[in-house]
Amino acid sequence: MAKRDYYDVLGVPKTASQEEIKKAYRKLAIQFHPDKNAGDKAAEEKFKEATEAYEVLGDEKKREAYDRFGFAGVEGAGGHDFSSVFRSRDFDDLFGDMGGIFESFFGGRPRRSGAQGAGRGLDLRINLDITFKEAAFGAKKDISYTRRIHCPECKGSGAQSGSQRKVCPTCQGTGQVRRSSGFFSISTPCSTCGGEGHVIENPCRTCSGTGLEKKNQKIKVTIPPGIESDRRITIPGQGNAGANGGATGDLYVYFNVLPHEYFERSGADVYCALPISFPQAVLGAEVQVTTLEDKTVKLKIPPGTPNGRILRLRNEGIPVLNGHGRGDLYIKVFIQIPPKLSPRAKDLLKEYSASAGEDLFPRPLPLSELNPK
Repeated sequence: MAKRDYYDVLGVPKTASQEEIKKAYRKLAIQFHPDKNAGDKAAEEKFKEATEAYEVLGDEKKREAYDRFGFAGVEGAGGHDFSSVFRSRDFDDLFGDMGGIFESFFGGRPRRSGAQGAGRGLDLRINLDITFKEAAFGAKKDISYTRRIHCPECKGSGAQSGSQRKVCPTCQGTGQVRRSSGFFSISTPCSTCGGEGHVIENPCRTCSGTGLEKKNQKIKVTIPPGIESDRRITIPGQGNAGANGGATGDLYVYFNVLPHEYFERSGADVYCALPISFPQAVLGAEVQVTTLEDKTVKLKIPPGTPNGRILRLRNEGIPVLNGHGRGDLYIKVFIQIPPKLSPRAKDLLKEYSASAGEDLFPRPLPLSELNPK
């Protein structure tokens, strides 16, 4: 049967870019690859046809020769090695994470299931709620969680004391068995050892041959001063133990800082609100302010302080995380209007109003003065 034009095979015009050719081939390869069409000879032929077309059109020099001389321009280069395209530098661009599937069909590097060796254990994550003050100034807290450790009886080997693992007689330690069927060579995990590459003739009675057992762990965590929500610390070696006696993973502790009743933060700076009286705002005053550390410091209210003015106490904020120094405490003052006044207080205010010559026709206040600094 006569060969079809390579452009027709891939369903692209002769002006197609390399990216368009890649996309077209990828679509056909996924559609007709043997894993989806086991035993379908027609699909196998279409797969081979598409691969042959891409091997030529996906190479700039071969494509140029094909465009000028047709099939005669590329036939002299030797037979088509279909496995070569799966080991090309463009392979990851074509198939991404599906690479392992196709490589196993075409004799490339089979992605083995972790046979023969100790693998590092999984990392673990714990979310820990802490108070605002614990986050600001640091603390130590006990946490409890469950992890997998190496079996103390077999030391993680999975084999009963006095025995050991043996190389799998079926796969000879590779963890894979390969079978050929005409055009294809397929690697699959060894059914004897489950892809491990070894067998245990006398499994450990304590862990049933897994080499691992669960443990309820309790450790003390040091919270660094200045930590914020969604930040984490790493505790090495406190994750899950690895299979076959492998290294232990790490523990990641993520913090969630609970809100404070009176304070909020921005970086290392802390903000709060403070009520003051009308006379204090007008005449000025010196008031006592309780900081985040529960200590009392003096704050001067300048005469004529407007409502909403923000005052600052230096170095009364939060320590800088993994750094030096501290942030500041910013205090926004709010002038309180008393809900009730004594007759004497009312008379004094009326006297003040008359002596101050208050404007009965005030103009709108500029927006720039609504949030005084």
